[in-house]
Amino acid sequence: MVRTPSTMAALGTSAPDFSLPDPKTGGNVSLSDLDQAPALLVAFLSNHCPFVKHIADELGDFSREYAEKGLAMVGICANDVENYPADSPEKMAEEVDLRGYAFPYLHDDSQEVAKAFQAACTPDFFLYDADRKLVYRGQFDDARPSLGDVPVTGADLRAACDAVLAGDRPSAGQRPSVGCNIKWKAGNNPAWFG
Repeated sequence: MVRTPSTMAALGTSAPDFSLPDPKTGGNVSLSDLDQAPALLVAFLSNHCPFVKHIADELGDFSREYAEKGLAMVGICANDVENYPADSPEKMAEEVDLRGYAFPYLHDDSQEVAKAFQAACTPDFFLYDADRKLVYRGQFDDARPSLGDVPVTGADLRAACDAVLAGDRPSAGQRPSVGCNIKWKAGNNPAWFG
């Protein structure tokens, strides 16, 4: 398994604008649709990535719990579906039901949104405050597919979300997420992709 870390985008940067299709509903979701929430979490995901699969059920639980606390959340899949059909829009809609995701799971076919966020891997998490400034980027928790004895709890992301929802700043000690690299289309690789 190739392990790709987050780029760890600069804290304080503004959330990039986006408007992407939601394969589950057939509608579109934009950044402006989420502007009333006190915090916004953007998660770059993949259906087939073993790192995402490892946390997916707990991520579903997390999403339902934190939706009740006022967190707005979207998932985005930017993988090249021609070469990775398990990440097709149809399969994304199935994944929402399978995992019980309480958030729109959006398809970034052009991969431009992933580039704007500086997303590098799946999973990759970006948490924004009420002003949509980046306050956390990093891992869900310490669990990895190769570390079977480490429970999947979402501890790092939970602590960050709890802080922001309480009007505080998350800890500055943020650890990069690690996962599969985003599957860029040929010739579409961003500068940070090796």
